[in-house]
Amino acid sequence: MFSIEYAELDDKERWFTFDEHLPVSEYEPKIRDRRCYLLLNDGELVGVIRYNLIFDFVPFLTLIVLDGPHRKKGYGTLAMRRWEDDMRSLGHKMIMVSTQVDEDAQHFYRKLGYRDMGSIVIDIPPYAQPLEMFLGKAL
Repeated sequence: MFSIEYAELDDKERWFTFDEHLPVSEYEPKIRDRRCYLLLNDGELVGVIRYNLIFDFVPFLTLIVLDGPHRKKGYGTLAMRRWEDDMRSLGHKMIMVSTQVDEDAQHFYRKLGYRDMGSIVIDIPPYAQPLEMFLGKAL
């Protein structure tokens, strides 16, 4: 059975099997602020979600990842709905996500009701990448 739980401090080792971008020093503050979720299938960690606040007041999803065998089964949609519900219950009126234009995630987000809100060019080494597009949704 699929379930979603807040990550805890003792989940650190398994968290980083999915998240290669979060600096280790940021893990504890994310846990303290309840901005990390574990995605579990029959108790097995199959993915993670984390977010922060852009502009200090808009929830911004910074990572959602599911391992390969658990994709295309509706788990990502369930995880996003949970996150959206949590953000709504915290009083937020809008949420945002981003993805590179060469990634398929943009289609996933649009299917969930997100709309394009712009993009930025990140061309400064070592962070250079394809165009980053932003999508948002009213809650």
